[in-house]
Amino acid sequence: MTSDDRGSTSVSMDEEPRSSHAGEPVGDDVVSGDGEHRTRRGKRKQLPLWQETILLLGVALVLAVVIKTFFVQAFYIPSESMEPGLILNDRILIEKVSYWGDEAPGRGDVVVFKDPGGWLPPMDSAGPTNPVAKVMAKIGLYPTGGHLVKRVIGVAGDTIECCDDRGRLIVNGQPLVEGAYVKRGGAACNGPMPTNSACDEKWSVGPIPDGHIFVMGDNRSRSADSSQKMCQSDETECVPGDEFVPVDLVVGKVFVLLWPADRFRWDTRPATFEDVPDPAP
Repeated sequence: MTSDDRGSTSVSMDEEPRSSHAGEPVGDDVVSGDGEHRTRRGKRKQLPLWQETILLLGVALVLAVVIKTFFVQAFYIPSESMEPGLILNDRILIEKVSYWGDEAPGRGDVVVFKDPGGWLPPMDSAGPTNPVAKVMAKIGLYPTGGHLVKRVIGVAGDTIECCDDRGRLIVNGQPLVEGAYVKRGGAACNGPMPTNSACDEKWSVGPIPDGHIFVMGDNRSRSADSSQKMCQSDETECVPGDEFVPVDLVVGKVFVLLWPADRFRWDTRPATFEDVPDPAP
């Protein structure tokens, strides 16, 4: 017997291929010991439940870290400095897409930024202490400490003055109409110095250096912000320039008040900032 005579199962070119049994998918042909053709069906190996659970948790963790790093992050309001719009313990979401690349915060944006140094008391800088909360904070599911939320009043090149005869801040010569979101808290103007709620002492700042912003809380008389960091005439240890926040410290822009649910709203830039002219060259 030649090698060509030994039980070959190949199909010649002029033979018709066999069809599968009714209702069965066609698979690879094999020959059983009795010469009967059978179809071998491929089976996909399924992971045990505990392995699938670990895999899904791992994927969810990676997605959470990616989302926090590049897109959205949760924070809470730690003080009364942004009243009346944002109050103590409100939960907010910030988005980071607007500041990708060379884009920088704009006038009127409400931003979250890292403490430039000495703006927050140690308690507010510590962050969560519970181990579970620490892990959740790492992946963006729980607010972290050491951050502030304020409104951008001026950007690089701007000059800000306080105030006109109606108590309004002036940016590049344009008064800001801020009645819709500012709480004066007993102050006579929208830009009180920390010890001058009567607003008798006028002040100005700028031009703001490149790569920096000037920020203020909406609750103007109860906010540790850029106006509080400005050097006053009787101070001897104040460092000029500490009132400006480096843009590199900005984490993102507030775009939604998430909780409590009955106060849910989207946050947008006030129209008054659209009238501010570019700084003079």
